[in-house]
Amino acid sequence: MPNRFVVALAYDRLSTFEFGIAVEIFGLPRPEMGPDWYRFAVCAIEPGPLRAIGGFQIMADGGLELLDQADTIVIPGWRGASKEPVPPALIAALQRAHARGARLMSICSGVFALAATGLLSGKRATTHWHHVEQLSQAYPDIKVEPDVLYVDEGRVLTSAGSAAGIDLCLHVVRADFGPEIANRLARRLVVPPHREGGQAQFIERPVPPAREGRRFAPLFDNMRARLGEEQPVADLAAEAGMSVRTFLRRFKAATGLPPGEWLLTERLVRARELLETTGHSIESIANATGFGSAATLRHHFRARLGTSPAAYRNRFASEATRAADMSGPKKQKAAPWGG
Repeated sequence: MPNRFVVALAYDRLSTFEFGIAVEIFGLPRPEMGPDWYRFAVCAIEPGPLRAIGGFQIMADGGLELLDQADTIVIPGWRGASKEPVPPALIAALQRAHARGARLMSICSGVFALAATGLLSGKRATTHWHHVEQLSQAYPDIKVEPDVLYVDEGRVLTSAGSAAGIDLCLHVVRADFGPEIANRLARRLVVPPHREGGQAQFIERPVPPAREGRRFAPLFDNMRARLGEEQPVADLAAEAGMSVRTFLRRFKAATGLPPGEWLLTERLVRARELLETTGHSIESIANATGFGSAATLRHHFRARLGTSPAAYRNRFASEATRAADMSGPKKQKAAPWGG
């Protein structure tokens, strides 16, 4: 498995939470994940002592020479965002690592250290919403995506603020080990197994009032159970015991999304699960998840995920699932797995 040796950067005034994400996902021994789990080291980009935010010091495993061995390099934040210059030695080391094929990923303000290398020029990238304007002004050649959780540009990846780094790291684990291992790790972390990179960084009211949660919880379950069916707003409002106008207002207050957008997101989640875990045809998955046709599913995959269902399956499905898919539609059976 490539990208197995992960190195996280450490620097004075280190962003503690972002660094902790890298350690938690890549640095802990996880024998339950098998013998090929990541190896991990911490690289000091400058002489110590290195202070971390919160009042403690970091003892690193080595210096910049570790970047010459790393398969994946994590930049966990950057002090001062755009206000602190990036040391030329670090820039050169990151450029060398990328040139020999290493994967570079930033969390939150770490994008500023990555941007200083020039490796994001002409590419899409993201950061915490608080830093979006700074990034756009400092690096106008970067296509800044302000309202996403993370951006995957192949061997250069960036995440939005803080906890979005968990989503990016799990995305990387999925690419390296497949969905089953990534989902198992997410359960250990007690976080959602997969939030797509295009999901908005924040919503109007991320935590609904308890009353709204109780009112909508059964409706959410019912909507998920019939993803393959048409779900008119008028019918949903009647099921919730509200007028259409009140339903639309309170649904968005509870979820941050209109009902149609919420349904689209849930349908994509289910379609991804089926692509990862079954050999059913793309057409049958599209029908079971409410898209109606493979063409419509492909359109929404491309718009939301920047890829096609077939490419997604090829990247994230198990070998057994891909083999079943290649066996052809003659072996497909109708099944109620879309509901």
